[in-house]
Amino acid sequence: MTGKTGDLNKMFNNHQPNGSENAGDVMIRVENLKKYFPIVQGVVWRRRVGAVKAVDGISFNINKGETLGVVGESGCGKSTAGRAILQLQRPSSGRVYIDDTELTTLNKASLRRLRPRMQMIFQDSYDSLNPRQSVGQIIAEPMVINGTYTRSRIYDRIAELLELVGLSIDHAGRFPHEFSGGQRQRINIARALALEPDFIVCDEPISALDISIQAQVVNLFQDLQRDLNLTYLFIAHDLSMVQHISNRVAVMYLGKIMELAGRDDLFANPAHPYTQSLISSAPFPDPALERKRKRITLSGEVPSPANPPAGCVFHTRCPVAEKICAVEIPAYREIMKSHFAACHLADDQGAGKIL
Repeated sequence: MTGKTGDLNKMFNNHQPNGSENAGDVMIRVENLKKYFPIVQGVVWRRRVGAVKAVDGISFNINKGETLGVVGESGCGKSTAGRAILQLQRPSSGRVYIDDTELTTLNKASLRRLRPRMQMIFQDSYDSLNPRQSVGQIIAEPMVINGTYTRSRIYDRIAELLELVGLSIDHAGRFPHEFSGGQRQRINIARALALEPDFIVCDEPISALDISIQAQVVNLFQDLQRDLNLTYLFIAHDLSMVQHISNRVAVMYLGKIMELAGRDDLFANPAHPYTQSLISSAPFPDPALERKRKRITLSGEVPSPANPPAGCVFHTRCPVAEKICAVEIPAYREIMKSHFAACHLADDQGAGKIL
């Protein structure tokens, strides 16, 4: 990935996270988190006949001040995991902690008191803004609801936040439709920062933006993290973007984490066949390297989360699957220092050395 990283450095002003897993104390702890959506049949007598296993037993920590990137195909459970961590959708089971407080057992009143510490930035920068409210009203709303800011302080805070994200107080009276996609996402970021949070879930916040605007917004995220000591869960499809912004990266497939490791370690030595296939599919900016490298093509379609395969959920598409993969669920284990994978074949040399 050297060629691509060099190209990104020019685009992103050489902003690079240090990649250290031990950058600080653990802020977010997720233990065996599951989110199942029931499948029901019947019009009058409705009965449950199954469940969509959107998130199926994931565990990880996020250290204070770091960025954990989450990648995977559409429908793998990334966004649902982010919402379940923030309790926007209550998990089916499992535990989520912020510092030493378990979120999954809190009632609505107790959870509301913790809301200022946890915010979310959504993918669609237009649909997540109220078109009937001005920018000033949008940013002020969480402060008004929280009730800890005076009227004069709210106005000053709006001006501070708009300046912080690269806009001005002159924009406060305008409405969302008057802004570009990149500007609207800056407004979303300002609203998320209004209550001075510690932890932000970024749910594909740049995927709908042009590539040049993506670079500006990602640089903004990194500047804010440095200046405000923020902690991110950064969800994305773009491997190059995740490689640039993240300290560690988790790879999800069909509701499960297939691999989790430090950014540089994951891209240099991917251990899971699915991770290897994702990396091989990412384009290289150097045509000579692009022609030489090996590309892994996965067969078949992604199975339904309502009826996932037995054993390893990836075995139906895995190019190196063995008999055990179809019958036994692989343990999510540490195969190298701070490098975890859920694969029967994975070791410190990878899984079958596909790449």
